[in-house]
Amino acid sequence: MKYIDEYRDGELAQRIAERIRDEVRPERQYRFMEFCGGHTHAISRYGVSDLLPANVRMIHGPGCPVCVLPIGRIDLAVKLALEDGAILCSYGDTLRVPASGGLSLLRAKAQGADIRMIYSPSDALKIAEANPKREVVFLAIGFETTTPPTALVIRDAAARGLKNFSVLCCHVLTPAAIEHILAAPGQDPAAVELDGFVGPAHVSIIIGSEPYAEFARRYRKPVVIAGFEPLDVIQAILMLVRQVNDGRAEVENEFVRAVGRNGNSAAQTLMDEIFELRESFEWRGLGEVPFSALRIRAEFAAFDAEKRFDLHYRAVADNKACECGPILRGQKKPTDCRLFGSVCTPENPMGSCMVSNEGACAAHYAYGRYKDIEVVAV
Repeated sequence: MKYIDEYRDGELAQRIAERIRDEVRPERQYRFMEFCGGHTHAISRYGVSDLLPANVRMIHGPGCPVCVLPIGRIDLAVKLALEDGAILCSYGDTLRVPASGGLSLLRAKAQGADIRMIYSPSDALKIAEANPKREVVFLAIGFETTTPPTALVIRDAAARGLKNFSVLCCHVLTPAAIEHILAAPGQDPAAVELDGFVGPAHVSIIIGSEPYAEFARRYRKPVVIAGFEPLDVIQAILMLVRQVNDGRAEVENEFVRAVGRNGNSAAQTLMDEIFELRESFEWRGLGEVPFSALRIRAEFAAFDAEKRFDLHYRAVADNKACECGPILRGQKKPTDCRLFGSVCTPENPMGSCMVSNEGACAAHYAYGRYKDIEVVAV
């Protein structure tokens, strides 16, 4: 296969789905979590779930970087823009994530804050150079995929001697979150209602397949790293079914065209140069997760917005009517939320899962909500 269209071949997808139906055991249930929001989007967009037998269930995980950003972190960014007068730069979806008091970065912008959507961290660096008398802060979010570009601009800012540029670092780490799901406090890991994971694609390009091996072994849960195309996903599901049937719990790599065992060593070296582990970080939906996020090293403290502006994080509870937390933990589906599709829509998101197209609620709203309507014969 050389071209994208070949990874979307409907006839081949049907053949793989038939193989899954032939190999599943009718007496058991198969519960697989697609950790990455890109997989959630692909499953909804291409109707992958419709090809699976009834006893194979896909469960959405917390792999949408916008979705897991807690309210308190958005509040810090709003404060920087509204109270401290900084030019606040971040990616488009981040601007729409709900914060405290009915605010979001987009609504703060409407109130006069200087908040700018950018396409890459280097855009924020250019803004800082063009505005030497203003403080410019880049709100950096995302998993290991987007961390190297943030590290690069911090290194570049240091090399250029920029005095008005800093980063509010909210980068989080995938393996720690998966392990937290399997070993949530107060739970018996053996009782977790999951049989395996579809491992993330872009993240694994950076970190490789090896970091998943330890918890696959410890918790006896197979992982299959998959690309984002529908044939990638459905092939990964077949591979998971076979591991479960064989009683195996291994890390397999379906996405061999892009992912290696050890990942991108140059990107990892750059990340290690600029960042270090935080002892704990709050994820929306998961709560405090130990060693699951990064902070800027002391050597680059001049570019750490938390230190420069003396920011102190304060946790803020989600909207009580919003089910984003349980959805991100895989405990509920978007349609279990009474706000879904009525009060909460992509145009008016009440929770973070409806903001990005990688969010479970936004994906189901775009591609799946009409399937929920019962057809009544006339």
